[in-house]
Amino acid sequence: MSSSYLIFATFAMAAVTFITRALPALIPKKILDTPWLHRLNESLPLSVMVLLILTSLSYQDLSQSTGINSAEMHLLMAQIGALLLVLFVYHISRQLLVSMVVGIAAINSFLWLFNAFLI
Repeated sequence: MSSSYLIFATFAMAAVTFITRALPALIPKKILDTPWLHRLNESLPLSVMVLLILTSLSYQDLSQSTGINSAEMHLLMAQIGALLLVLFVYHISRQLLVSMVVGIAAINSFLWLFNAFLI
């Protein structure tokens, strides 16, 4: 990569960041008070969190015809269990930080439980 490419990429990222930050100040207040925008604002954090979690699930090796490794299956089950628990806690509390902490604790607890059954 040349230095001119890196400089251009940095300025492009700065411009996109500035535009997304300045856009709410530039849009008229009448458009910002529409009901569909309020519903989008309420549902967007949960949608983003679900997409991030679903993309992190490790299910790639499970589709091979060579068979399913029990460790991979336990990891997938722990991730799905933690995902369901995170969604449940977020639905009840609407606190992103609380649901993230619950998710981290849940996946570690599920992995510990599944490893205890392997021994």
